[in-house]
Amino acid sequence: MAWIILLAAAAFEIAFALSLKPSEGFSRLWPTLAVLVFGITSVVLLAKTLDHLPVGTAYAVWTGIGSVGVVTLGIVLFHEPLTLTRMACIALIVAGVLGLRLSGSH
Repeated sequence: MAWIILLAAAAFEIAFALSLKPSEGFSRLWPTLAVLVFGITSVVLLAKTLDHLPVGTAYAVWTGIGSVGVVTLGIVLFHEPLTLTRMACIALIVAGVLGLRLSGSH
């Protein structure tokens, strides 16, 4: 169950990061509120997993999934460039996240 909560936390982390751009430096009310709600929800869910997962593993997986999600959605939603280097870096992050998950830590 902790891994499912961690995935939800990562999804909110992605929503948090993607909300930053439309907030336009926190000058727009609704996107700014979205940043706050998504960010707080993400951290609260992450904290709930720490009773069952090592903090290093949980944090690395949370940030890894968040990073891959934000880069991928940045490419799709904001037309950011997709290069071989970016794809290789995404693959390395995914390999690290999978490695931590499979390493036997809870």
